[in-house]
Amino acid sequence: MFFYLSKIFWFFIQPLNLAIFLLLAGLLAALLGRRKLFATGSVLAFLILALAAWTSLGAMLLNPLEERFPKPPLPQKVDGIVVLGGGFEGTINLVRGGYELNSGGDRMVETAILARRFPEAKVVVSGGNGELFLEGEGDADTAPRLLGALGVVSDRLILENKSRNTYENAVFTKRLVAQKPGETWLLVTSAFHMPRAKALFDKAGFATIPWPVDYRTSGKEGTGLFRDNPADSLQVTTMAIREWIGLFAYWLSGRIDQPFPAPGG
Repeated sequence: MFFYLSKIFWFFIQPLNLAIFLLLAGLLAALLGRRKLFATGSVLAFLILALAAWTSLGAMLLNPLEERFPKPPLPQKVDGIVVLGGGFEGTINLVRGGYELNSGGDRMVETAILARRFPEAKVVVSGGNGELFLEGEGDADTAPRLLGALGVVSDRLILENKSRNTYENAVFTKRLVAQKPGETWLLVTSAFHMPRAKALFDKAGFATIPWPVDYRTSGKEGTGLFRDNPADSLQVTTMAIREWIGLFAYWLSGRIDQPFPAPGG
């Protein structure tokens, strides 16, 4: 139920969709002769899109998430690597059978690099199809084609292809992997996603060292207009809002212990 409610809520609340719904509500109000409601809906829609696409609001919201878990020194020995899904174009790969990467593809590239650096380490790819309406191939089903092409042999891979969100990533990985005391496992995911992911794996009892990748901010954007192209700014704002909502929703539901998890917390 949590999965479906979260997907439906996010469909309506993400900036672009929210602006469209406000415009539609404004047009309906205009047809009914409610000019004040029409003006209110139009102005709110414009403000949402302008703030999301033309300002550095998204970077200012996303950067604290990215800075929360700095990348640590690389351990001398790594027993396993867990990479979370979200790096592939699942809808395209389902049809074409390739390994097309999306903007989060750094997760898979970094995993391949780490796997070659630590040739004895197991590699867990956790990620099914997390879309509510779209059909797509889960990342755990696509990953063997890419990782194999990059020299990671299949007998090192542990594939978890049922999870639909980060909570399930952690719980299903814990069930699948018999982690031994003293083992060192790296957790690879996007830097902005690391606070929620690390907290969920800790809650599940799966000890990991956070290894953030896929940074979307430099930390030097500051406050201002047109600090990035509008499409990228809109994407960054959308990701930031989604991640903050996710953190608070998981905290309120008891799935994580803090609304803004920190190292050692």
